[in-house]
Amino acid sequence: MPGLVCIMGSGETAPTMVKPHRTIFERVGDRRAAVLDTPFGFQSNADDIAARAVAYFAASVGRQVEVVSWRTPPPPGLPRERVLATLREAGWLFAGPGSPTYTLRQWRDTPVPAALTGVLERDGVLVFASAAALTLGSHTVPVYEIYKAGFEPHWVPGLNLIEQVTGLPAVVIPHYDNAEGGHHDTRFCYLGEGRLSTMEAELPEEAFIIGVDEHTAVLLDLDHATATVLGNGTMTVRRRGRSVVHPAGRTVDFADLASGADRSAVVSPGGTAPVERAEPEPTASVSTSLRAAADAIAARFDAALAARDVDGCVTAILDLEQTLVDWSSDTLTSDEGDHARAHLHRMVVRLGELATVGAQDPRTVVGPFVDGLLELRARARDAKDFATSDWIRDHLTVAGVEVRDTPDGSEWHLR
Repeated sequence: MPGLVCIMGSGETAPTMVKPHRTIFERVGDRRAAVLDTPFGFQSNADDIAARAVAYFAASVGRQVEVVSWRTPPPPGLPRERVLATLREAGWLFAGPGSPTYTLRQWRDTPVPAALTGVLERDGVLVFASAAALTLGSHTVPVYEIYKAGFEPHWVPGLNLIEQVTGLPAVVIPHYDNAEGGHHDTRFCYLGEGRLSTMEAELPEEAFIIGVDEHTAVLLDLDHATATVLGNGTMTVRRRGRSVVHPAGRTVDFADLASGADRSAVVSPGGTAPVERAEPEPTASVSTSLRAAADAIAARFDAALAARDVDGCVTAILDLEQTLVDWSSDTLTSDEGDHARAHLHRMVVRLGELATVGAQDPRTVVGPFVDGLLELRARARDAKDFATSDWIRDHLTVAGVEVRDTPDGSEWHLR
């Protein structure tokens, strides 16, 4: 079967994934491109999420896309046929954030799964990210139910689309390197090692896990039977706790994915051989989020403020404002925008305070005057004119200049 399945671990509408999206669209040409809104269809802000996705692809990727709405199955007849007609014409179809179990309920026993494979049969592209990516395997992680509602770790049946089109009995887990938990383990799409190990033991013997890191894409090329890793992270193939990790730039044959071997992996420029290893300890995330980017810019601002570097402060403010614009189309629902704007407001206030007192070191401004008065005071003391010497010192003290007499001469400090 021709076609391309793209699995994104996260960041599907973030600045970090613009380059992978553009690479994928080069294959699509001018064919119809659509966003399928099912995964987030239950959310009260579903219209806003859809609009931000359209804006992201237009402004950041340079591609016009339309929204295909299947939040719940349309009634039989013309409404349903209109949606299906668009799905059957699409050369590029995207589905992203939301709930994987909600998505499966809306697609189960409908023509949607067949429409998805139809895109691939026409040599089209499916881009499934985050929640939608979880549905692609034979088994799906009910992430909200386990992580948020406290259900016991368990699988629900997935679409099994990966095995249908590649022959690989795979389970897909995005957000594989998630580190949001800080001191508690949120890797493996918020499962952590303990839950994943328990669930992994329940998979069929032949099944394996394809883990896709955040801000990372894995391209399954059905015509060439290869998987290519793009973006900031890695792809992990895991069986019973044993993992082989493939970095960005790697292309791997389907046969080697199925066997867990790495002997035929193709090393692209800058790539390195995949390594077998135990799962890593949770690590802090790199600057692949609005929060991380805002924190880094705020640190630059603070350093510039401490150095009274006005240009550096202004540059940091402008950079943060542009970063907010760059991330404005991200469909991730979080408080990161508020966090970044709080930094921006603080930076503006601090720069205003600096303008009030003056950015130039006040010692530089008053130094020549103070030095001249201290020279007069020294002459007065040499002439035993202690009244004049004390008068100069007292007036400097009133003006905020503290004078200290030492064996090496007079020192002064601004209070």
